[in-house]
Order: sequence, then C-alpha cells, then structure tokens
Amino acid sequence: MRILVTGGAGFIGSHYVRTLLQGGYEGYEEARVTVLDKLTYAGNRDNLPSGHPRLDFVEGDICDLPLLLELLPGHDAVVHFAAESHVDRSVESAADFILTNVSGTQTLLEACLRTGIQRIVHVSTDEVYGTIDEGSWTEEWPLLPNSPYAASKAAADLVARSYWRTHGLDLSITRCSNNYGPYQHPEKLIPLFVTNLLQGEHLPLYGDGANIREWLHVDDHCRAIQLVLTRGLAGEIYNIGGGNEQSNRAITERLLRLCDEDWSKVRHVADRKGHDLRYSLDESKIRDELGYAPRVEFERGLADTVAWYRDNPQWWKAAKDRAARQ
Repeated sequence: MRILVTGGAGFIGSHYVRTLLQGGYEGYEEARVTVLDKLTYAGNRDNLPSGHPRLDFVEGDICDLPLLLELLPGHDAVVHFAAESHVDRSVESAADFILTNVSGTQTLLEACLRTGIQRIVHVSTDEVYGTIDEGSWTEEWPLLPNSPYAASKAAADLVARSYWRTHGLDLSITRCSNNYGPYQHPEKLIPLFVTNLLQGEHLPLYGDGANIREWLHVDDHCRAIQLVLTRGLAGEIYNIGGGNEQSNRAITERLLRLCDEDWSKVRHVADRKGHDLRYSLDESKIRDELGYAPRVEFERGLADTVAWYRDNPQWWKAAKDRAARQ
C-alpha cells in the first residue's frame, strides 16, 4: 500500500502522516507514504520524521500537472489536505486561495484520473456551510460560504464531486470542525493566543468573543479521515465534528487559566469582515455508518496542547518568523 498525502507538512496532514508511519492505523502498519508539499509559510519539513524508511518527501505544487503525472503512478490512494486555510489572509488577498484550493484540486483530480488512482479522500471544512443560528448542519445542507477561504473550499468540493459523478473517481469528501493540537501554525486562534501569552503579549479577541466554533482534536480528525479512506463510499460526504461548541470568549478564558494569566491580557479588536457567528456539525452519518467517535476529551486535549507549545518554543518561534517573512 502506497499513499500520496498532499499538504503533508502542514498541521493536520503531518499529524496524519506521523500516525500512519507509527503504525497507528490498523491494516496500514507497513504502508509507504509520499508527502507532496509546497512548503509555504504554513508547511514545515520539521513536522515530519527525518529519514523514515517508509516516507518519501517531494517539495512541489499541486497545481503542477506534469509533476503530478510523474509522481502519482504506483500509488493506491490520495489523501488531499493541501490548501490555503487562514480566513484572515483570504479576506486580505483571495487569489492564492482560489489558485491552490480550486485550481489545485482540479489539477490533482485530473492527474488522478489520468494515472488510475484507486481511492481519494478530499479534506474540506464546515465553513463551506456558512453560519447557523441554531441546530446543526447535515451533509445535505446547501453550501453558503461567507469568506473567500470558505468559498474556495466550497468550489473545490464541487469540483471533487464532479470528478466522481462525471468520471467515476472513487472519491469521498470530509468536512471537519475547527481543529486544535500540537504543530498547529500560530496564526490560528488557540496557538496564537497560547504563544502570545508565553511571550507576555496581549490577546487580540475579535469583537465581543461571542462567535461559536465546534472544536475537534487533530488526532480524532485524522482517525475519522482514515475511516473514510478505508470504509467511506464514493460520492459521499462525511461531517467530522468534535461535539464540543465553545465561544471564542470561553476558549480565551480557558487559555488564560492554563497559562496563569487574567483578563487584563485581552484586547478587543475590530471584528473580522463577514465573521460567521456559529458553526455546528451533525456528525451522525459518520458515527452510524463508519463507527466514528471522538476520543480526546476537550479539557485534556487543550491542556496537552498548551503544554506542547510551552515545551516547544523553538518550533513556534521559527513558524512565526517564517510567516513574518512571507
């Protein structure tokens, strides 16, 4: 078994790869992995083991069709994580998001079609649904994205679906809630706030902090992706949630406590343009059909995450430096 993982040097992709190489997924203990990553500011070769005998790393772009056509033969499956993913950056400059998330996905799927790849999982986000005041989104919910990032992922989902419907690719789509855990780039809320606190800096909280997100540990997310890879059906979409809704204010309060700080560290800043109020996924489909259930209890997972950033300042300081240079 040989798997190509796009974006495998990023936060979620690298966790999936590390777990796979550690024998964490039943039946895939001897699988070989090829990581394809462009190594933008959010991709980090240090997120992956060095010199592992079952890992091949290729620095490259999913928009590069000749590279993909050369690389893909011999692989049994593709797990597609590669994406521009930071909403704030998409508000300021959407072009890279359209290029990578939409054109890159189409290029990858075209290459998979031409080279006869047997199985594909396209990793997406709950943000494609927009915002929801009450209740939870099912997989049948209409796509109503509100940010350029979310719109680019919604477009990529539709491109992926079209390659299943038109060409018969054995492809499934996953849509996850907000992830957290070690190795997450410090531009995202939890690692941004933790690393700011560790540096004695203030926390920039959008608006009144009432925006609600559903939080999912990266390990639970990757286990769900593996379930979809091995047991999911072609043409199907699977929501992956953590069953844990928290306001940004509540997350901030927890992080302050874990870092022995108080509310004086918080600075309210102007809200993001088009900021969605609430996300909530109905994940009954993946639970009922594939037997998924999250394992990482939120309070423990959050405490472990804070401890990881406290113990690895060299990693996140380097990540911040790379982002500042790009």
